[in-house]
Amino acid sequence: MTSRLSRRIARVRPVASESSAGQAFDEHFFVANDAADFDSAEGRQWTVIDSPFPSSRANASSSNREGWEPGTVVGEDSFRFLAPSIPVNVLGMAHNTGQPGRDLPPQAFHKAASSVIGPDDAIQVGSTVGHVDPEAELTVVVGRKARGLTLATAKSAILGYTIGNDVSARDLQKSDELWISAKSQDTFTPAGPWIVTELDDSALSIGIVHNGTELRTASSADLGWKVDEIMVYLTSFMTLQPGDLVLTGFPAECARIHPGDTVVCRVEGIGELRNPVTGASWEEHTA
Repeated sequence: MTSRLSRRIARVRPVASESSAGQAFDEHFFVANDAADFDSAEGRQWTVIDSPFPSSRANASSSNREGWEPGTVVGEDSFRFLAPSIPVNVLGMAHNTGQPGRDLPPQAFHKAASSVIGPDDAIQVGSTVGHVDPEAELTVVVGRKARGLTLATAKSAILGYTIGNDVSARDLQKSDELWISAKSQDTFTPAGPWIVTELDDSALSIGIVHNGTELRTASSADLGWKVDEIMVYLTSFMTLQPGDLVLTGFPAECARIHPGDTVVCRVEGIGELRNPVTGASWEEHTA
């Protein structure tokens, strides 16, 4: 049986909605691209589609308007990429590297959905937060409501994969055993730039480029608990919702980030997620 071809799906905001006073700033649409070469001319032309999360109100497309009806072709110069979905739940996997991770029971942690930002949005590091690391992770985008998945049905709940950056405050991880303050700070979950469907997740290269320096890479094969197993584990105790993000773990090398830095997270078959690092805007407002 021939496998289905992959496609990219992105959530985007028209440039006009950010520059014209008459447009809503929260306007967003979904677009798709079937080109195999992401950097080709065809790879930069996208087709407006209906929301891939039809049962999710949060992920409903904005009202149709001229130039943004389903079927319309739009170029990348006419929009900017947003985080690929608006999740109800953002989940990560703790201690999920290699055999040592597999020797432990699977363990998830919650990240606040409000911590999600998109490509090119700033990771904001507060002056008192201490040591902060980025973590490039293969990230599942849930396509449908799912509970009680099995290894045989796990893939049926996955729309595709994106890149997630599990930004983590290391000092706070030591003092907060639940990791809430370490993982859920505003802007601490960059995600994007798009979703890739029908991707073989078994052995994808994962890595970080920090201020232009490529750090040691690893592979999704280095994860202790694999994607299907993670989905079975999570849905054994909770219902995943359309648009939810599941960060699967970080097996590669990271480097401490500071305001002024640039972080690029790479996952083979998906591409790059780039974010600048700044100081915290809320500190500016309260100074």
